[in-house]
Amino acid sequence: MITTMSIPSTVLVTGSSRGLGRGIAVRLAARGHSVAVHFAGNRAAAEETARLCKEAASNTAQIFPVTGGNIAVAEDRQRIFEETLAAFGQLDALVNNAGIAPRIRADILEAAEDVFDEVLDVNLKGPYFLSQMAARHWLSRPGQSRLPGGFKLIFVSSLSAETASLNRGEYCISKAALAMATKLWAVRLADAGAQVLELRPGIMATDMTAGVKEKYDMLLAEGIVPQKRWGTPEDVGLAVEAILAGAFPFSTGDVLNIDGGFHLKRL
Repeated sequence: MITTMSIPSTVLVTGSSRGLGRGIAVRLAARGHSVAVHFAGNRAAAEETARLCKEAASNTAQIFPVTGGNIAVAEDRQRIFEETLAAFGQLDALVNNAGIAPRIRADILEAAEDVFDEVLDVNLKGPYFLSQMAARHWLSRPGQSRLPGGFKLIFVSSLSAETASLNRGEYCISKAALAMATKLWAVRLADAGAQVLELRPGIMATDMTAGVKEKYDMLLAEGIVPQKRWGTPEDVGLAVEAILAGAFPFSTGDVLNIDGGFHLKRL
């Protein structure tokens, strides 16, 4: 029989069917957390993530439910959250990782309004209001987190929060706004036993960057990133693991750059 003390903490990782989200989910599974694997359209990929999580799991009580839906749609967000709670009973952490690049990259002089709306809906509105659901859940359960230091809310943004790319302005704007969302939720939840942090990945080896690999291989060789390598999903997973383990107990609303030093100003 599993005792209350042996029940794993629970985490919802959005966009965890592949890429950075999969890296986060698998790393957390290895750490002993139960993880809800979320996908937008590719259930098979999400089930593969769940399988990898089961292989990595360190506790037989861990579970890895799969939940699907578009976080940009209110009804889908509600269902994702309700399915997660139905599987877990309680949510201890939310990792807002899901995001999209513009389906059509265009100079800001030519950018289309429908593309702008699509990117902002998924990258900003979705995580903002999903976080609202999590915050309300936590505020109704003061002191009940199974994580060191309380409940955890994480926003995965991007170096694009501060780095301008003229052919994907909507993406940059969405990530910059997500940085402010981190600060807002950090202030709101600081005295309620919930910690809020932003992870800001740099040039990462994922599906999103596969089409520009040759370009970035050259830039990396030239030193655009001081550590001169691609970032990996595991790099982000390690950061989330540390936060959930309570490694930053006196921090909230802060940015953790995972970019090999890209953000550093250099002469």
